[in-house]
Amino acid sequence: MTEQVTIIGAGIVGICCALSLQERGIPVRLVDRGEPGQETSFGNAGVVSPWSIIPQAVPGIWKKLPQMLLDPKSALSVQPAFWPKMIPWGLRFLGNSGKKTVREVSDAMELLCRPSIDLYRRHLQGTGHEDLIADSYYVHAFRRPEQADLEGLDYLIRQEKGGDLERVDGQELRRLEPALSSEFKAAVLIKGQARVTSPGRVGAVLAEKARQQGAEIVKTEITGLTATQDGDWHLSTPQGTLNAHKVILAAGVWSAELLKPLRLSVPLVAERGYHVEFPTPAANLNNSVMDVDAKVVASSMADGLRVAGTAEFAKVDAPIDPRKEKLLTEQAKSMVPDLDTSKARFWMGRRPSFPDSLPAIGQLESKTGLYAAFGHSHYGLMMAPKTGELVADLVSDRKPNINLAPYSPNRF
Repeated sequence: MTEQVTIIGAGIVGICCALSLQERGIPVRLVDRGEPGQETSFGNAGVVSPWSIIPQAVPGIWKKLPQMLLDPKSALSVQPAFWPKMIPWGLRFLGNSGKKTVREVSDAMELLCRPSIDLYRRHLQGTGHEDLIADSYYVHAFRRPEQADLEGLDYLIRQEKGGDLERVDGQELRRLEPALSSEFKAAVLIKGQARVTSPGRVGAVLAEKARQQGAEIVKTEITGLTATQDGDWHLSTPQGTLNAHKVILAAGVWSAELLKPLRLSVPLVAERGYHVEFPTPAANLNNSVMDVDAKVVASSMADGLRVAGTAEFAKVDAPIDPRKEKLLTEQAKSMVPDLDTSKARFWMGRRPSFPDSLPAIGQLESKTGLYAAFGHSHYGLMMAPKTGELVADLVSDRKPNINLAPYSPNRF
């Protein structure tokens, strides 16, 4: 009988690992302190984008950072207590912003993001909730029309790789999205996209599919990882010890703390994102829309219109910044003037971010049977299904026919 694989973390990455392992006939156990798919995976903008293949660090970003950090309305902020950790991480981040590095990172991102729509449709098949993913454009909306430039590096890379992009003026944009503010004078449409209408529901549905296929789902917190002399792993929990032969670490930003006692240090930080969701919006969007100036994304969902964004660097357990609710609400109203902002629901989650915008995927150095599947930063929803495929191949001793070096957990 094939031995069970234990997955620490039942976010969208862990769930996709479970489903891919089950497809290969491998039994799984998902362990999480919360309900599957209801932590970081719950609060994103719902964009499933095969073309979200541009890293956060791009040429010239160093010129913009000081202004962004000083502007209280900026999408970027750093809590004061976090600066000692932020500086070395930030220098590494800037070191990845050269044009050559951006193209190399983009190649690695493409491999993870391109099959995302097809893989989600495969995973959702037979659940009765196939409509949770819908075809969509990704609309990058600009107030200054000259900025909607298809010759910009990010758009050029997408087009070189086969992306279908189109620039439209304000009049055509309003035909596509009548609810958008007339302040937007142009847009770049990234076609061949999809969006999920409830990220939290997708996680719950896929976790239930895994359970029905035999997955054991354990609700507890893993407080420690210990390698045994016979090559297995002990997982400490408040209720006692779980034993495992092979372990996939998919605990997002919390993965770093679990690795520290194993003398494995990774430059993983909590890049906290916020959203505000309006349950009675009185206005709807037909596609996912990014306000490029504000760096926030709006999308109509099953439970209302959601506006998500911001990158707040802080300690994992730092308090929520309540000012973000007012800021996001103002930005939402600026995008969609007729939006009913009453009854707003405010949320914060913690993206696990490495300075090169790539996750850690693969066996951890000198730790037989321990595999990484964390660090997906802004791209977790897109990268999760392919990450699951790659990890399942590695765990089942199938050699993926691709170069996994860009995702090596030992690359730092």
